[in-house]
Parts: sequence; structure tokens; C-alpha cells
Amino acid sequence: MSNAIRVTRDASLAARNTFGVAAHAPWLVEVANAEVLTDALRRAELRDGLALVLGGGSNLLFAGDARGAVLALTGQRVATGNGPDSPADPATTIVRADAGMPWHGFVMHTLAQGLAGLENLALIPGTVGAAPIQNIGAYGVEVRDFIHAVEAFEPATGQLHRLDPSACAFAYRDSVFKHAPDRFIVTAVEFALPQASASTLKLDYAGLGEELAAMGIAAPTPRLVADAVIAIRRRKLPDPAVLGNAGSFFKNPIVPLAQAEALLAQYPRLPVFRGIDDGSRKLSAAWLIDSCGWKGHRDGDAGVAASHALVLVNHGGATGQQLLDLARRIAESVQARFGVAIEPEPRIIGARW
Repeated sequence: MSNAIRVTRDASLAARNTFGVAAHAPWLVEVANAEVLTDALRRAELRDGLALVLGGGSNLLFAGDARGAVLALTGQRVATGNGPDSPADPATTIVRADAGMPWHGFVMHTLAQGLAGLENLALIPGTVGAAPIQNIGAYGVEVRDFIHAVEAFEPATGQLHRLDPSACAFAYRDSVFKHAPDRFIVTAVEFALPQASASTLKLDYAGLGEELAAMGIAAPTPRLVADAVIAIRRRKLPDPAVLGNAGSFFKNPIVPLAQAEALLAQYPRLPVFRGIDDGSRKLSAAWLIDSCGWKGHRDGDAGVAASHALVLVNHGGATGQQLLDLARRIAESVQARFGVAIEPEPRIIGARW
């Protein structure tokens, strides 16, 4: 059991968040096996409350220190095999991954196994356990499209639950896990993935088809689509290892159809997509922010990436509070010019939005 639980007192979290901002936790409890979670949560370090379950730190902004113990699941087991509740389609395979598995590594593993579905989500930072919480998405695909079940531990009862997609209440960058962050700890995720030969590739998202064409690919495979996505992301988004960031900081806002049409009449170049239904539309937050002149902006070490208006960056010494202040100013300018509210994707620790 000692090998499965590791405890660090007064732990620095600077290397555990992709913004690279300074933050500390009174205790960091690392658990390699979800089977010992009950024992881990009984430890004295956690009795005063669990402040945060930390994955890859790629969807967090520490605007202050964690006020309680931080828990990190570090298990990275991956298993392939259909069970009694698996899909009837023989061309679909169930793959289960521990929450601590790095997301991109998992995507590439599934592609190497001849499975498809996750290729559009390549190179997204973070862990498998964080994917359903945020319902991560990119290039026209959301992870909920391929989730078969989510295993989650409920600290209040000590029970391990297996939730089907309907119980996860997935929505745009949202889930039951995000709405009730203290109720569940995601321990593993099962994915239902089609064989590459039976998959239907999604290539209609802006820029993806053009990238494949530029690569000289007329008949793409899932792996080649992943290569195209990786190339686009590396070109547009700064590497967190070089320039601290958490990827896209703002969600694309969803507005009523009438509001979208009014904005289009005034701003014909505004990218608009279908929203959650026929009566709503999703607007490009990047376009709104760029139109307000923020791309490449810098206040000291807190700034906006020169390559993408959605990405806030830490040039080295920015604090989380400085990045949050900049994000608020950006949102206020978009609201003032377009009458549209934009909200952050990352979870903010130590402050309110």
C-alpha cells in the first residue's frame, strides 16, 4: 500500500500546471491505484478536506494556493477487451484507460491498435481522467462521442460508480463532473472505438481538409488525420513546455439565433456554427477577441499568444492573478463591443470568475 500512496508536504504545484504559475498545496497525495482511494482519503492529510483532484494541470489557473490537500491519480494502465455490456457492433472495441494516462499518449496508442475516433483530439494536453470532466473537443469532435462509461469514486459514500454517457450529463465543455467537482473522482474511462477500416472520418472542420490537401493526402486514414491535427495545433498553439499556457482559455459562446443573425448582419466575417439546437448558434470566441485587438497583447509576463487569440500565455513570471485580471479585461471588451459574454474554459483555483 505504501507504494500506491505517496504524500508530499508543502508541495509546489508550479510544475503541475501548464501555465507554470507558482502555487502550493499543504499536502500532495499521489495515488497510483484507484483501489486504495478509500485508504488514501482517510489519511490525516485529507481529513480537513480535499481542495482539488489534479490531472495534468492543463485546464487550471491557480490564482492562489490550494487551501487543502491536492490529490493526483497517477495510474496509467490501458486494457482492451469487450465485456457483457459492450456494443453489439463487432467493429467496435472497448478500451479502458486509467485516469492518470496522458491523453495524447492514449490517443496515439488507440491509433496504433488500428482503432479510430479520437484522431481529431490528438495533442490535447491533460490526462484521460480530465477528458470527460471538460468533455474535451476539437476539430468537430467531442470526447463524449466515444465514451462508453466513466468510472468514478464517490468520497462521501466510498463507492465506485460506473456511469453511462447519459448519467454523465455531457454538454459543450461540460459534464456532471464539472458541475459537482466534489462529488466524484474520475478513476478510469472506457471508450467505444470503431476499427479504422469501419470508421467515418470527420474532415469538415475549417482548416483540416486544407491541411490534408497540403500534405498531399487524398485518401486519409485516422492516423494521417491525427498527423494533420498535430501539425495544425503545433503551428497555431504554443508548446506549454516553452511558453506557459492552458490551450484555449475561453469557450466559444452560444447565443440565440436572432442575436447571431444580428451580429452577422453587422459583422459578415464572424464565424458562426450551429449551437445546441436550431434556435442557437455558436460564435468564434477567437474572432471576437482578435477583433478587439488582443492577439499578441502583453502586460508584463501575462499575455495573449501572437498565434492564437484564445490562448493566454505566461511569458515566465506572471502570477495566476495577473493572468486572471487580463482574462477579465478581455471578456469585458468583448461584452462592450459585441454584447456577448465569454467564459473561461479552465477551472480557476483561489478566485472567482
